[in-house]
Amino acid sequence: MNKKKFSNYVKGFDFKELFIDLGWDNYSGRIPITADEILFEIKGVVEKRGFVIALCPALYDGEIPLSTTRKKIEHNFRKFHQEHLIIYADKAKTKQIWQFVIHEPDKPRKTREIQFSIDQDSEILFQRARGLLFTLDEEENITLVDVVARFKENFAKNTEKVTKKFYTEFKKRHNAFLDFITGIDDAIADKENKNKQWYASLMLNRLMFCYFIQKRGYLDNNIHYLQDKLKQVKSKTGKNQFYNFYRDFLLELFHKGLGQPETKRELSVELGKIPYLNGGLFDVHELERLFDKIQIKDDAFEKIFNFFDQWNWHLDTRVEASGKDINPDVIGYIFEKYINDRAAMGAYYTKEDIIKKTD
Repeated sequence: MNKKKFSNYVKGFDFKELFIDLGWDNYSGRIPITADEILFEIKGVVEKRGFVIALCPALYDGEIPLSTTRKKIEHNFRKFHQEHLIIYADKAKTKQIWQFVIHEPDKPRKTREIQFSIDQDSEILFQRARGLLFTLDEEENITLVDVVARFKENFAKNTEKVTKKFYTEFKKRHNAFLDFITGIDDAIADKENKNKQWYASLMLNRLMFCYFIQKRGYLDNNIHYLQDKLKQVKSKTGKNQFYNFYRDFLLELFHKGLGQPETKRELSVELGKIPYLNGGLFDVHELERLFDKIQIKDDAFEKIFNFFDQWNWHLDTRVEASGKDINPDVIGYIFEKYINDRAAMGAYYTKEDIIKKTD
């Protein structure tokens, strides 16, 4: 099973042929499940020694059922097949959610999900599903225990590995981000450019927070909100037009949008429907007051968004299975590491510090 072939199957929503090619057996049972007073006819796809992979159809409006409904569907389906994977798909065949449960002795059951859209790279699923290959040589001796063990091995990745991998990449992206920042006068600072380092961390923290909430549709009900806004700004840049994503959009989003109650907003750009996030992260920072000519090139955000788009962002703390899942625990680790790094370096320079150094 090569990636191209796998991708064709997954993006074509041809799950039966995919798993048949991986050595699974045909299963065409249909089980009616009721959840939230809605009847779902769960369609069997394949099975292996009693481990069933099934497909849940979309709702009447063509959308995938909500998380709370999906949990109820899984709970009821479990009464028929204890070991299973349920794939949810929208009617337009643009989105999928792969849902399964890991249960271990003396531990609570954990529902896990992998979300996938057809405009994504299929790597997120390929790395997991290709490990579910069963060969003819295994056929005589394989049992349900073996199937479950292989499923856990490939789908229940340790979050610690994800955290370290993300942090390693994040540090590289953070350092690269520095090169795109101008307008922060670190000539008076030491060779470590403390002010620029601090500001890069602040910007990336803000952007990561935005990634969490946009993936839940909290930014104008658009899970690609930041990327789409960047494209809009770049489309307006041309001869005698000088638009910049950082100054013309992001600062407005942070300070006058997310950082202000809706009744107090005085906007010069269209932000759409966005929430008010009290807490200080999106307030005007001292560095922004001190250096009011800060500029960051659009290319910096294009690169960081491309990096962020390689990961799945969740606003809960579930342990995901894709090997590329980011939740608040992971970001908490990132923040803590950077706080420690900044503490070791020392705080950014204030206006008073700069005056003293200039003198």
